[in-house]
Amino acid sequence: MLSLTDAKTAAQAATEKADELGIKITVSVVDEHGVATLTERMDGALHISPEFATTKAYTSAVLGLSTQDIGQYSGEGGPFYGVSSAFGGKIMVIAGGIPVKRNGEVIGGIGVGGSYDVNQDVECATAAVSAIS
Repeated sequence: MLSLTDAKTAAQAATEKADELGIKITVSVVDEHGVATLTERMDGALHISPEFATTKAYTSAVLGLSTQDIGQYSGEGGPFYGVSSAFGGKIMVIAGGIPVKRNGEVIGGIGVGGSYDVNQDVECATAAVSAIS
């Protein structure tokens, strides 16, 4: 189970990483079913960043894969081709979502949105996952 305490710890780690990088983000934490546990938008983060963060978190939790991994296989002919439109926009193939696993089982997902460089979103999400794994 991914507790609210875990979600708060993860969000703090993500926003601290964002501060180090000099960016403003939104971090979203969901349970293994993709249900929101916590979403936190830093002052000055893009207004659309909560949508990105939540969708990335949902995707990583329900599929058990990072959105970066899904994205590389979502092109024409790939095994995830069309997945982003198959579920009414609930699946995101842009990097920045990472599943949270304990004992080999997915217990949630973390999504970060807001930077103009998705590699920075990944850094913040990775910091969040590392803080609670």
